[in-house]
Amino acid sequence: MAVRNVNYWAETFGKGEPLVLLHGFTGSGETWGFLKNSLKKYQLVLIDIIGHGQTDSPENPERYRMEEAVEDLKEILLSFNIRKAHVLGYSMGGRLALSFAMRQPEFVKTLILESSSPGLKTEKERETRRLQDERLAQMILDEGVAAFVQHWENIPLFLTQKSLPPAVKDKIRKDRLKNNAIGLANSLKGMGTGVQPSWWGVLKSFNIPTLLICGERDLKFCKIMKEMNQLIPCSELKVVPQAGHAVHVEQSKFFGKIVDEFLQHFSTY
Repeated sequence: MAVRNVNYWAETFGKGEPLVLLHGFTGSGETWGFLKNSLKKYQLVLIDIIGHGQTDSPENPERYRMEEAVEDLKEILLSFNIRKAHVLGYSMGGRLALSFAMRQPEFVKTLILESSSPGLKTEKERETRRLQDERLAQMILDEGVAAFVQHWENIPLFLTQKSLPPAVKDKIRKDRLKNNAIGLANSLKGMGTGVQPSWWGVLKSFNIPTLLICGERDLKFCKIMKEMNQLIPCSELKVVPQAGHAVHVEQSKFFGKIVDEFLQHFSTY
């Protein structure tokens, strides 16, 4: 579909209350295919975020900014005639999900954030991260997607995925390799943690029911999400055993179960 001069890839599965699924950096809507069996009571809305999957990769990094992605998401939901949805996001997709809930709260019934954050607290932290992401973006442009994926799957954040079955690791790698250099580089430049707004200061007044999910082996994001849980009035935190950053990959059955249990409290059939 054409969304504000960008061609987006989005698809829906099933019937019921809409559940919007937002993937992480280097992913695509295919990330969530495993939920089609465990969440049959919902209309799953799978979206390739700008610069990823089958969605366009504009050359201007400004088009990737979080506020632009929020507007795009609003238009996608309206095109599906969705006025209220449950929204689930992982990592980068979680930052988009939270930003959407902050800027367009009337569209969000519940929010589920997996291994995500509200941004960085200080300008110094944001500047450091912007420089890191710009260097990484240049690496993607200089060396190509294959070399970057090789680097990316070996960063500390994903070390727990080394023990996944070879077929699962192979699928993750193939999905990452489907992306293109301009899309990934501009996603880092325009939508990275260093350039997005920080929502830390307003979490105390955030009143949408929220489920926070992290893997016990992902110490960094469990710490962030524990702090978020203390600030958001209507939130709950699930720390998943034997999982790292990508809980939905490392403990997929358990992930689907806790998402379903949370949604049942707020769904009407």
